Amino acid sequence: MLDIIIVNYESSGFLSQCLRSVYDSTNGIPINVFVQDNGSKNGIDHVSESFPRINLTKNDYNMGFAKAINRALAKTSAPYILLLNPDTIIQDGFFEKILRYIENNEDVGIIGPKILNLDGTVQGSARNFPTPLTALFGRASLLTRFFPNNRITRANILTTRSDGITPMEVDWIAGACILLRRSALEEVGYFDERFFIYWEDADLCRRMWQKGWKVVYFPQATIYHYVGGSTRIRPIRSILEFHKSVYRIFNKYNNPHLRFLNPFVLVALALRFTLLIIINRLGALSIKLQSLKKVK
Repeated sequence: MLDIIIVNYESSGFLSQCLRSVYDSTNGIPINVFVQDNGSKNGIDHVSESFPRINLTKNDYNMGFAKAINRALAKTSAPYILLLNPDTIIQDGFFEKILRYIENNEDVGIIGPKILNLDGTVQGSARNFPTPLTALFGRASLLTRFFPNNRITRANILTTRSDGITPMEVDWIAGACILLRRSALEEVGYFDERFFIYWEDADLCRRMWQKGWKVVYFPQATIYHYVGGSTRIRPIRSILEFHKSVYRIFNKYNNPHLRFLNPFVLVALALRFTLLIIINRLGALSIKLQSLKKVK
């Protein structure tokens, strides 16, 4: 038995594709699917009509990823729980491979598959724990986009070290698709709800390691991920919550003797946030101008 939890926010089109891929790939494995909808305005009732077997909870507002996951976790009972983004597509054989591995490796608390972009390239879903340099050389940072093979990015994004087959212990796995062992989760605790969205996965993986549970990247199981299916709805809010979560995880694990750095980190994050907002607005303006030119 496997419980699957999906948190949805204004991604009903993606969600339908995701659910279809889930049910098409189970190959007889019994599953329960729990969908937490965070106040979507359109489409979620159509999804529930198309997939009547899902356990749908319609929240009145967007309570964030961690809180919605925790509410669903309280309803689950299977020994393993798969957390899945609505903008993902499960590939055939996924469930058999990933469940077989975690059942045969009792010291693994979290396992994550190989995640592919739509063009078939590998997403950097397996990573080292963040450092101050992560802000400059993270998976989606500007420097990484322009210089993808730089030494710092390669050290941070561990999928670059994978041979594509062999399971690999890593610091943390991105939460777009992770399989949790219930006994490990109950020992370390559920998601920290102070993280509205972003970095709650890194926090959970760190707590897993602290309690002696392993976190493993498992490239033999594969999914596709559209990236940002929900966050594109409100990009500025997403950028803000990203930076708030960065500060929370820094503050949570920072050495107490280095607390004096907190104001400097806040200023640096504020500057980074401002720069990204400017870039976002300029990009939106450019798209609008191009549209006007086409109309003329």
